[in-house]
Amino acid sequence: MSNRRDNPLRIGLTGGIASGKSTVAGMFADLGVPVIDTDVIAREVVSPGQPALAEIREAFGAGVIAADGTLDRAAMRSMVFGDAGARRKLEAILHPKIGKATRAQAEAAGGAYQVIVVPLLVESSLRGFVDRVLVVDCDERTQVARLLERDAESEEQARRILAAQSTRAERLAIADDVVSNDGSLDDTGEQVRALHRTYLIEAAARED
Repeated sequence: MSNRRDNPLRIGLTGGIASGKSTVAGMFADLGVPVIDTDVIAREVVSPGQPALAEIREAFGAGVIAADGTLDRAAMRSMVFGDAGARRKLEAILHPKIGKATRAQAEAAGGAYQVIVVPLLVESSLRGFVDRVLVVDCDERTQVARLLERDAESEEQARRILAAQSTRAERLAIADDVVSNDGSLDDTGEQVRALHRTYLIEAAARED
């Protein structure tokens, strides 16, 4: 018999940029589910004093370090955007550290089941760490509109950002479950609550 505290069901939550991953993750957190967010971990591993920041400085130069000693994220994005070689170099520094920290947090988090937020799960080694894949999905027009509100300076840039990620079809191809986030927050919340009930049943079945 497995012990769910030692071996909780792990749900890998993914989706394209501006699809609403954080919103959905927050809904699970509000239900008392442990949520491990690799975006949060990624910021932690490049904080001042961490080995990754020194490695990034050595690999990319002082121009990606802000005056206060933190990573200049805008400069870093500009450097790796559209440069596959630079992106791979950055990923080689960050991904092993993010993966190690994610696994450690998951092992410590407990719960009947856990949600692990991995934006690039299609390409990530963490895909093998999770038991089910939950994709937060919305159409590209919605993503572009949200990016224009949040990150992108132009529609052209927004579409370039989308093109740099795995496609909607690639994400849906690995999905065990899908939350459609094109509608209202109430509609999204209803889908999350239904999945919560499903995951609790599956987690309980793992104890048998």
